[in-house]
Amino acid sequence: MLRLQSALFLAYLVVRSVAADDFTPPNCSLDEHCPEKYPCCSVYGQCGTGAYCLGGCDPLMSYSLDSCAPMPICESKTYKWENLDNAATNSEYLGNASAADWVYSGEPKIEDGNLVLTMPKESTGSLFANNHYIWYGKIGAKIKSSRGAGVVTAFILLSDTKDEIDYEWVGSDLAEVQTNYYFQGILDYDNGGKSKVDGDNTYADWHTYEIDWTPEKIDWLVDGDVVRTLTKESTFNESADRYEYPQTPSRMQLSLWPAGQASNAQGTIEWAGGEIDWDSEDIKNQGYYAAYYQDVTVECYDPPSGAKIDGDVSYDFKDDKGLESSVEITDNKTVLASLGATGLDMDLGSNKTSSSGNSTGTISNSTVPQNQGGTGNVVGSTSGGGSGSSNTGSSGGTFSQGTEDTTDGGENAAPAERVLKGSFFAVLVAVVVLITM
Repeated sequence: MLRLQSALFLAYLVVRSVAADDFTPPNCSLDEHCPEKYPCCSVYGQCGTGAYCLGGCDPLMSYSLDSCAPMPICESKTYKWENLDNAATNSEYLGNASAADWVYSGEPKIEDGNLVLTMPKESTGSLFANNHYIWYGKIGAKIKSSRGAGVVTAFILLSDTKDEIDYEWVGSDLAEVQTNYYFQGILDYDNGGKSKVDGDNTYADWHTYEIDWTPEKIDWLVDGDVVRTLTKESTFNESADRYEYPQTPSRMQLSLWPAGQASNAQGTIEWAGGEIDWDSEDIKNQGYYAAYYQDVTVECYDPPSGAKIDGDVSYDFKDDKGLESSVEITDNKTVLASLGATGLDMDLGSNKTSSSGNSTGTISNSTVPQNQGGTGNVVGSTSGGGSGSSNTGSSGGTFSQGTEDTTDGGENAAPAERVLKGSFFAVLVAVVVLITM
């Protein structure tokens, strides 16, 4: 009997160990914030620690405003593409924007001095996000979009409270580029627009695309010409008594993602021109869809008049309104000591951290958000919609992108995870049998 009890106890420890890695992040929203144990709300509406607390962490849905790490301040710079030495994966980056200008997921590569975002067959594509936030400024890049129904290339600004300014290329329409904007992720299908691009082939031809963002207006420019202007004054909502205009510090993001993936919302698939052909010419010839970026530039503008400035290191939210007036510039540090740390305790796990500021600790589902396709207010959000999405709500997309979504453990979960979830009883039986033989 004692031997059986020992066997059962050991089996329990085995199962508990397996279960510990099988973490399902709690959900978060404006109505239901994250718990203190997992205080940071990613833009997918899931709670965790570590990378959840960095770029994309929504302070309005987290446990408290200071759960998210402060945002690294803007840096004017032109990016050339000789290698990927200035980029880190989202499982490595801990907030040190001085050590890594970019954080990414997926399978990007460098080719002939260009940054190439790839999307292999059945993947969720690639995403590059700049680690220096912009609080008004001008960004630009020379871009060749990808092509094909359901394939979307993007060049956007996205804030942690889901203000957003977009360029998007739908691969089934190579004669135009789409522009859009959001305030706090609120969907309004009247916000979108389209602009014709000279040459009628955004896949074959290089063009320069720029977003010029000031406190008063936004200009979208193609090859130096303004193709659209949005004034702040035009966005006033009398019912809410506020300007629903992008106005909070934002990260520049470059991405290639499968809006036409069969599992996506029907509205998203239709907007993207239909389902993706995973056996297309590009997939057969090179093994992936691809978008090309060159000479990416950032020009930082002065903070808005009246901004509270108590330093020059980071941006912080001082209230939960998510407005321009909610932001202050501080000397608060931006680097977490480990993947277990949060804005509430940024030094947690410091003895497990390398001198470069990258994590040497354990990576788990509670420290790095699950990778899901899309950027901004798009597929992958738990309560948000996107350009063409039929979802509603105020939670947008995220940086995290690059592998299959395994958050639900269902049909879309990785095979190993599905087997693991169904194997607890088998593990228990096997351990008991082995020990009692």
